[in-house]
Amino acid sequence: MIIWIGLAGVLGALLRYSLGKVVSRKLGTSFPWGTWIINVSGSLLLGMLYGGHQAGSLPDAMWVVWGTGFCGAYTTFSTFGYETLTLMGQQRYARAILYVVSSVVVGVLGCMAGVWLTA
Repeated sequence: MIIWIGLAGVLGALLRYSLGKVVSRKLGTSFPWGTWIINVSGSLLLGMLYGGHQAGSLPDAMWVVWGTGFCGAYTTFSTFGYETLTLMGQQRYARAILYVVSSVVVGVLGCMAGVWLTA
């Protein structure tokens, strides 16, 4: 089981890195769009996995592998914290507040939507 979680984590980390680069190149770096999109989409996916697990259509092992391994490596709270502090250090306080509030609110709504989509 540990190997499968690790392999899913590798996939999640590689996708996170690649998608973050693409989004930053396309949308710029004045706002941390890469991390924002990754965390929101990861929340949606985790909600879908949770909903499937709760409904009995996703076995325990798959829930652990994809929920912990993939989503755990794909989403990133540490980068979210770092980027928030970076915005504050640049005295972009309104942008930092928008980043924090929108990340939390939209992330939770994304997770809820994921559960709803699998109901």
